[in-house]
Amino acid sequence: MALLLYKKGFKIKKVFHLSHTDLDGYSCQLVMSYTDFEMVSFNANYGAEVPTRIEEILDIIKKQKCESTILISDLNLNTDESRNINKEVERLNENGIKTELLLLDHHGSGEDSAKKYDWYNLDVTRCATKIVYDYAKEHFNLDEPLWLEKFVDVVNAVDLWKKEEEFNFEFGKVCMRAITDTRELSRNIFPKEDRAYKLQMLKSTARFLDKADANILLDENIHLLKKEFFKKDKNDTLDNLITARIVELFEDKKPEMTIYYKGYKGFLSYSVGNTSIIGNGFLVANEDYDFIVDISPRGTLSFRANNGVNVAKMSKELVNGGGHPNAAGGRIQGFREQYVYSKVKMVFTDLLEKKESTQRDLEFKKS
Repeated sequence: MALLLYKKGFKIKKVFHLSHTDLDGYSCQLVMSYTDFEMVSFNANYGAEVPTRIEEILDIIKKQKCESTILISDLNLNTDESRNINKEVERLNENGIKTELLLLDHHGSGEDSAKKYDWYNLDVTRCATKIVYDYAKEHFNLDEPLWLEKFVDVVNAVDLWKKEEEFNFEFGKVCMRAITDTRELSRNIFPKEDRAYKLQMLKSTARFLDKADANILLDENIHLLKKEFFKKDKNDTLDNLITARIVELFEDKKPEMTIYYKGYKGFLSYSVGNTSIIGNGFLVANEDYDFIVDISPRGTLSFRANNGVNVAKMSKELVNGGGHPNAAGGRIQGFREQYVYSKVKMVFTDLLEKKESTQRDLEFKKS
């Protein structure tokens, strides 16, 4: 499969970039943000999320019928996944939708796929960020800032655990935490905003690269860098700044995230967390909503109300949970982690409908 991206300076319409959810994965996307391609980015952890995101990308290409390259970095595909995406891309090209594949990775578990497909580029001697950076330097128009190459070396040192590169290794460890601790925005329902948050945090590390005790300074400033991202007009606690931003983001999500139970109006979020503060902030700002419920990837439910409805009773009815009138919890038995919000909502609304139907049947029998 020929790759148009090998032609330096060739401007294709879109690059759909799927990368991992750690420092190395997001740093690959940081590098690509300095190319002149139109980037549409996605992230996935290993397991079922990888084929889910690939399917999402393919669906967009089919709908838009756009000339595209699918770039996958810091994720190895097993032989089944490689065969499936190769067939799908071949089918797209047969239907006149010019689409290319390019995978840049360093995980040795992808060796079988790398031997079979020319688009599968495997190099176990460098981290994925360095592979992408070196590839971009050779094949793309990379308008990089002065600090990028040094940052790439930092990621390479910590990802390959090169402790002998003391500065890069120690600084890289703090950069890892700058990614793992940036969980305030749910990447399931706010993927673009969450990615922008993480990339901004990585860019902010550049301020410390040339300072003495850079790793210590960065460690001490992570909290301030987070506030810097969320702050708008005035300073506040990080919790309040985050709540204000999430409530603002929820505003655009109302049409798809509103639910109803027994005539009460609710809001269903997924993997947002911190429901006490964020849930209260949402209900105060939206008095027409009676409750909010957040579902974790494990199916744990966190209900919050602001005297609009007794969520302890609601939780008891739905999942045999409990709590207080304005704060309750429970768990959906058998819930499987989902990567698309619509599927989460389908599971929960099915539960609501079944409970309401059962109770109507009981009321009918009593009458």
